[in-house]
Amino acid sequence: MEKKPMTRRGHTALETELKHLKSTERPAIIKAIAEAREHGDLSENAEYHSAREKHSFIEGRVKEIEGTLSLAEVIDPTSLSGAIKFGATVRLVDEDTDEEKTWQIVGENEASIEQGLLNIKSPIARALIGKEEGDSVEVKTPGGDRSYEVLSIQYI
Repeated sequence: MEKKPMTRRGHTALETELKHLKSTERPAIIKAIAEAREHGDLSENAEYHSAREKHSFIEGRVKEIEGTLSLAEVIDPTSLSGAIKFGATVRLVDEDTDEEKTWQIVGENEASIEQGLLNIKSPIARALIGKEEGDSVEVKTPGGDRSYEVLSIQYI
């Protein structure tokens, strides 16, 4: 299996979610299933079916997180420097609109455009890898071709 890069922050967030699911959510749903069983006929018991569905979701998420953590390669961006690579926080300006954007390049499981966390496999991140400050970057995105200039690169 191929290791997947992840920041320390992303790894910690997954560990926290896993601990919460195992220590809080799982016991609560097991208790809810037991209570629903006490109500009698399970074939017509909506509470029971709802609890079983939630239990299934929780178990699936636990397995997904455990799998992700087992393949994680935690990379500390503060130990890096130079051209853009995984973990870099990059400030760009759109050459057409002069709009500035700041993104950190992170692993697939921690990406969130709304929070400025860019998936390493996204078209923009792939185009940025290896670029230096002052470079112009042409990116083919689903919304059309874009041109960006790299204003700064930080590893924080």
